[in-house]
Amino acid sequence: MAFGLIFNCFGLALSQLSHARFRRVFFIGIGLSFLLLVAAVAGFSWLIDWITPEQVWLPILGEVQWVHELISWGGAFLLTFLSIFLMVPVASAITSMFLDDVADAVEGRHYPNLPPVKRIPFGEALRDTVNFLGLLFGANLLALILAIIFAPAALFIFWGVNGFLLGREYFTLVAMRRVGRKGAVQLRRKHTATIWAAGVLMAVPLSVPLINLLIPILGAATFTHLYHRLESRSG
Repeated sequence: MAFGLIFNCFGLALSQLSHARFRRVFFIGIGLSFLLLVAAVAGFSWLIDWITPEQVWLPILGEVQWVHELISWGGAFLLTFLSIFLMVPVASAITSMFLDDVADAVEGRHYPNLPPVKRIPFGEALRDTVNFLGLLFGANLLALILAIIFAPAALFIFWGVNGFLLGREYFTLVAMRRVGRKGAVQLRRKHTATIWAAGVLMAVPLSVPLINLLIPILGAATFTHLYHRLESRSG
């Protein structure tokens, strides 16, 4: 596992953070993530309001009307609270849909002699994004349960799970632009430990508010550099 290589790739990604394409993907990712979460909160609130009866009969108290409002407001507040933690995974998944822009910017500056790549069709990119989003939600739900059971190790569980997923997905998406999906999977399996470690480096700042919103962009750029370094070694 080459930690020096990983930090070098991350440093190169940081140095390009002000690039126009990086900013574009950042604002698109944050904007779509915010709209998606707002829609989820509104939809959940409407669903709770629709399925909860106006009046509920309780032992001793009889018919009461405030249970409906309590459940509606409680559900809305709960989902709003959870959305704070879901913002980054959602942004990460949406950013993966526009990863070509980040990778093109990195390759244009640092690897100018590479041949152009065929861009991934929007439908395929959208499918990968939805799959990644579902995987992130499921894995983070599992991580949350494990964190409750093993509270002292909660942060390490969070970093490990998200590091594995971010590394696996971003590296695969970057690599398949050049060597196809099959070649990307083979290269990823060959360098699993390094890719996981790089993913953990991305996952650690996810615990820091505001800074964590930059991680999807930095992750895409870092794994673009990492792919080219590992591919050259394998070749």
